Amino acid sequence: MIEKHSAGHTAGPTEEWGATRRWVEGLLAPGERIVGARTLQGGWTSRMRRLDVEGGAGEGGDDPAGPGYALVLRSFVKPFYLRHAENMLAREAQVLRQLEPSAVPTARLCAVDATGEFCDHPSLVMTLLPGTVRLAEDGDVDRRITLLAGQLAAVHALEVPAEQRPRDWQAWTAPDRVAVPEGTARPDLWRRAIAVIDRPAPAHRACFLHRDFHPGNVLFTGAGEELAVSGVVDWVETSWGPTDLDVAHCSTALVLLHGVEAGMSLADRYQEAGGRLSEAPGDHLYWRVLDALAFAPDAEKVAVPWRGLGRTDLTPEVLTGRLEDYLQALLARYA
Repeated sequence: MIEKHSAGHTAGPTEEWGATRRWVEGLLAPGERIVGARTLQGGWTSRMRRLDVEGGAGEGGDDPAGPGYALVLRSFVKPFYLRHAENMLAREAQVLRQLEPSAVPTARLCAVDATGEFCDHPSLVMTLLPGTVRLAEDGDVDRRITLLAGQLAAVHALEVPAEQRPRDWQAWTAPDRVAVPEGTARPDLWRRAIAVIDRPAPAHRACFLHRDFHPGNVLFTGAGEELAVSGVVDWVETSWGPTDLDVAHCSTALVLLHGVEAGMSLADRYQEAGGRLSEAPGDHLYWRVLDALAFAPDAEKVAVPWRGLGRTDLTPEVLTGRLEDYLQALLARYA
């Protein structure tokens, strides 16, 4: 899933989310009101809005026009995700509460209506994080990868009591569900890759996973030496499982965005940052290929929002070529 906190266009007519807006306004302090709403670009599974709030008392308590601030509203509106919205929003709400005292930069939960009892659609409101998603091919790509690796290692290092652990991880594809690209010139490569995951999942040391950690779900501020991670968003898929799976997912996304070399470099940087991966190359290969094959045949699902964020170069042909080159590189290194 790809959600982000960055500027977009003005939200649609109020009647599309009138009940939801009234619900949010009911959460505000006396005198506060929503003065603007903008759709945030980059979302696939849900509709994201930035809500600008003004009014209320200032710090002294007697200023009727206190400083404004912004909130983020997530609403599930697509039929498929509506069926799963209650569990997904409840999971994200729990994770945001859990992470609030941690060093991981996350939004603060304001309220959740996971069943849509009060809203037009199941919704969650949280604080707006600083920064923007950075997907461009620019001089900061290499440093962004290093920062992503370090942030992911920090997420995996979180100590979670047994009673607060999220659900167990789930695979997003299987050997009989892989969609091989039509007309591929490398059918043997695909057969070899599918054979890698045609086995039980390897034994592993489980930990707290984001489960959808990739460049589209991480916010940055600054540039060059001042570049820094300012937020990690979209915690609806949070799971308990192998570190390799989070590393695999981010690696695949980096391949699709920036090429094979970028994606192959993440695991090494993750370990340099203190992260631990499977010691057996074949086990690590399983997790990497399992994630990569979930993007077949051309990763159109992620490409649509990425193109909306300016990466119009990510055509199906480009994505398929990068995915195949990546599978070849993984087999050459770990098989």
